Amino acid sequence: MRAPKIDKALFFATLPLLGAGLVTMNSFVGDSNYFFEKQIFWIAIALLVFFITSSLDLGFLKQTNVLMVIFGLICGVLALLLVFGTVTKGAVSWIHFGSFSLQPSDPAKLVIILILAKYFSKRHIEIANIRHIIVSGLYAFILFLLVFLQGDFGTAIIIFFIWFGMIVVSGISKKHLAVVFFLGLVSFGGLWTFVFQPYQKARIMTFVHPLTDIRGAGYNAYQSTIAVGSGELLGKGVGYGTQSRLKFLPEYQTDFVFAAFAEEWGFIGVVLVFVLFLIVIWRILLNAIHGVTNFETLYGLGLAIFFMSHFIINIGMNIGLLPVTGTTVPFLSYGGSHLITEFAGLGILMSMRYNSRTVSKEDASNELLDIMSVQK
Repeated sequence: MRAPKIDKALFFATLPLLGAGLVTMNSFVGDSNYFFEKQIFWIAIALLVFFITSSLDLGFLKQTNVLMVIFGLICGVLALLLVFGTVTKGAVSWIHFGSFSLQPSDPAKLVIILILAKYFSKRHIEIANIRHIIVSGLYAFILFLLVFLQGDFGTAIIIFFIWFGMIVVSGISKKHLAVVFFLGLVSFGGLWTFVFQPYQKARIMTFVHPLTDIRGAGYNAYQSTIAVGSGELLGKGVGYGTQSRLKFLPEYQTDFVFAAFAEEWGFIGVVLVFVLFLIVIWRILLNAIHGVTNFETLYGLGLAIFFMSHFIINIGMNIGLLPVTGTTVPFLSYGGSHLITEFAGLGILMSMRYNSRTVSKEDASNELLDIMSVQK
């Protein structure tokens, strides 16, 4: 272990976000502080994980055999959950320890980032070969399938976006990528025209546009948009959000914590959350640019994609623009698994920062363009 080299701007930008989540959780529980008190515990654990990982030399994560062992272990745990897991809120993605629960699919997101960072960093010279789309996609598909079969579509979609984002920034041939997605669209079009029954098409359309069925599948999204809109400019005040207090807004502490926060704090509070989150992304990207090797750079880019995917999807479903997929908003939502994963990911980035190099702005810009350029 060594003295951690922390990016203070990044770290201190996360603290008000954690505080915003805590205040929102404490607003609607009456005499009970259940979510508030448990979240304080999880925040303490997550911060401890952050400082420990920041202090460790994690160079062994660059070794292929180590990553393969980690990948195998996480796949094994996810597979065992399918057999022995218990259903919680329609999914079998939780391991229960008394009053506490952990979700192994959360650290799986970090594992796929590390796997893809290693895979693409070793093949940056021949990255334009189409087989790298297929091989990298196979890694992601294994995790995607195991998580999807658990009923956790939100996490599965995040894994897909991490894979897609990382192949884009790695320099994969855009022509090859376009061919793969064209074939996917043609296949879906064939299924839609010749295979799917009318009731199956209706389910898909309701999922994509939930507000078309506000009494059924779109109820949660509808209540969420009401909560966000009713906050107006300055909000209703802490503890006065009627959608949450009167139980119209479901899961206000997890999936819809942003809507509950927006109702209380209004547009001004939402802007503050966006600014703080942009600072976090900016600092992650800055640390990525200064990575010692392409592995560190690609890991940082993958981590930024991870956070942005969560944030954009959650905000989109809270304002009725995207389907409700059960994703959390980083740092605000209640829960230990996602918090520990987020701060572990940042801690790994800080560990890499210890050996970061000093480069000029011009060199950093050129290197980032180099990574994102197509070799062929």
